[in-house]
Amino acid sequence: MHPKVAISSEFFSSVLKLPKAQQEKAVKFIELFRQDPTSPGINYESIQSARDRNLRSVRIDQAYRAIVLAPERGDVYILLWADKHDDAYEWAGNKVLRINPENGVLQILEAQYIDEAQQLQQLTGQKTKPGLFDAIKDRYLVRLGVPEELMPLVRHVEIPVDVDDLKAKLPDEAYEALAMLADGVSLEEALSVYDVSLQDEPAQIDTHDFAGALDNPDSKRRFLLASDDEALQTMLDAPLEKWRVFLHPLQRKLVFRDWNGPVRVLGGAGTGKTVVAMHRAKWLAERALTDRETRILFTTYTKNLAIDIEQNLKHICAPEALRKIEVINLDAWVKRFMDKQGYPTNFAFDKRQKKQLWDNALVLKPDALDLPDSFFHEEWEKVIQPQNVNSLENYFKARRLGRGVQLNRTLKKAVWPVFENYRSGLDDAGLKETEDAYRDALALIQTKSIQLPYTGIIVDEGQDFGLNAFRLIRQLAPEQQNDLFIVGDAHQRIYGSKVVLGQCGIKIIGRSRKLRINYRTTEQIRHWAVSLLNGIAFDDLDNGVDEQTGYRSLMSGTEPIIQCFANAQMEAEFIVNSLKELTDQGLAKACIAVRRHADMERYRLALTESGIPFYQIDQNALDNTAQPGVRLATVHRVKGLEFDAMYVAGINEGIVPLAILDSDDPTIIRERQQRERSLLYVAITRAKGFCSISGFGKLSQFISSKPA
Repeated sequence: MHPKVAISSEFFSSVLKLPKAQQEKAVKFIELFRQDPTSPGINYESIQSARDRNLRSVRIDQAYRAIVLAPERGDVYILLWADKHDDAYEWAGNKVLRINPENGVLQILEAQYIDEAQQLQQLTGQKTKPGLFDAIKDRYLVRLGVPEELMPLVRHVEIPVDVDDLKAKLPDEAYEALAMLADGVSLEEALSVYDVSLQDEPAQIDTHDFAGALDNPDSKRRFLLASDDEALQTMLDAPLEKWRVFLHPLQRKLVFRDWNGPVRVLGGAGTGKTVVAMHRAKWLAERALTDRETRILFTTYTKNLAIDIEQNLKHICAPEALRKIEVINLDAWVKRFMDKQGYPTNFAFDKRQKKQLWDNALVLKPDALDLPDSFFHEEWEKVIQPQNVNSLENYFKARRLGRGVQLNRTLKKAVWPVFENYRSGLDDAGLKETEDAYRDALALIQTKSIQLPYTGIIVDEGQDFGLNAFRLIRQLAPEQQNDLFIVGDAHQRIYGSKVVLGQCGIKIIGRSRKLRINYRTTEQIRHWAVSLLNGIAFDDLDNGVDEQTGYRSLMSGTEPIIQCFANAQMEAEFIVNSLKELTDQGLAKACIAVRRHADMERYRLALTESGIPFYQIDQNALDNTAQPGVRLATVHRVKGLEFDAMYVAGINEGIVPLAILDSDDPTIIRERQQRERSLLYVAITRAKGFCSISGFGKLSQFISSKPA
């Protein structure tokens, strides 16, 4: 049999750190190695200092070495690390590869932590306090990924906060599971998340079968089989963007399977929901290649997100599969569809036009009720449009839960002419709001029995869609296997209102999943951002509550920098001086995000005067990576993007939340403030390693009142 060859994700990262000449040699070596790891041109050398006798050294050039797992039993070879000779040997001396005896996953352990665990084992009899995980048997912890050699480290944890000390010592899957348990997730739920059995019988795992371990789906989070030409080339093209190849096992279970109906996937910022959605689209498209007519529709709320997603899909999809995926935001899809059907649609997005229509309608406002203009705007958005109210009779029946002003039938009759007049104004001007357009498109599909080519719909940022949008989405593909795949997070809702999928004909019972591990930001940034939302209840898109229990990051770093300056000039000087410490490459991975377009000018001016190049990411344009300089964008525009360094700037009182968003309805005020908090949460969680939050004069109340 041909040898089985694999490459670890850490190997790609280590190659990227090599000098350019050695990187090129390493890539050539990968090709030689994957073709025939037993080639005479590859000289395997024993490593005397290695704790794992299966580790070997191979030569990249005179000064650089690669570390390879080459077990004495079997025909398996795994590239693990590349570095200078002495550094590579030092790396190998501290690594031990083991096959977990309960779940069959291939794990890389640090020898120093094995020694620490052995020392703790000798102190077990001297423990005086109960351990956090005392009630859980060793066998179940091992099934959740805890290596047997490191069990004493886990048994000595006494309080939940100490679990974070294990982050660097345990394999990722073990830390993830323990963090969930420490946050209050039950053992049964944790085991079910990882599809692990609760039975007491030991698993039948051959701990010497490395070939079998590589086939384990959970091993594929860190090992890529070199026989996968497409995945290997993708990894070589972009070794830092591991999401293109190395999916988390929970992500893999969502992507690579048939679902018997609609699926909803929740997850906090940075948990890879969009990554899952893109790989799901790719998987579905590849299965549909034999049918010329069918398509996969990938839709999201805003045009810029659709542009970003389409660009990323080009990196993971072959041309044939890409042609099967139609990426478009829902508004654009509706306009194109209606135009094609002979019903041209003009969305009423012009604020001046809309204000004039409302001014005309409000002439009929009953003076005796003393209702502010904001009441009518909010009643239209919260009651009339979502419930498709088109007559006074329908208005009498409409639900008004959460509205601050109570209306009986007499009062409803008194205010209805305002809404009727506004609707007439829209019709006379040939304008439609998005809710009208969704409703019209749905009615057209149903009345004409229009058959669309979509066998599956992927919905990203589902929390930003409303009831009419989801009613339309439900109609775009027939109810069948793999029809709808919806990802979202109400904590990041910055556009739409609460929606209940079941009320839109989308039944997700038994097909709801959750991602909990943040792969983008450090734990410090994640924790700080989450604290902005403490005490606020967020929905799960289907009439339940979504809590962030077990939501953690695998990376650690510094706390966000929070500063309030005396004036705008001092804030701009701080940002400029910080950016000057970055290289040209670093500048392109940094972003200044502001709340309003009007705020950009002072930062553009400061960057220009300092000679720092910048590139403004516009609302409907792609972030062109070929353009040099720090990115400049609104906090709305950075949604879906990520940067090594984030400068969330100008976060002043009156700007976040915007003073103009005030209302006379306490319910509306709470909702808008919650949305503004979510907007800030979104901006902060774009940061991967560094985050600065700043303002001048007086910081936003959200920052000054945030708990420590």
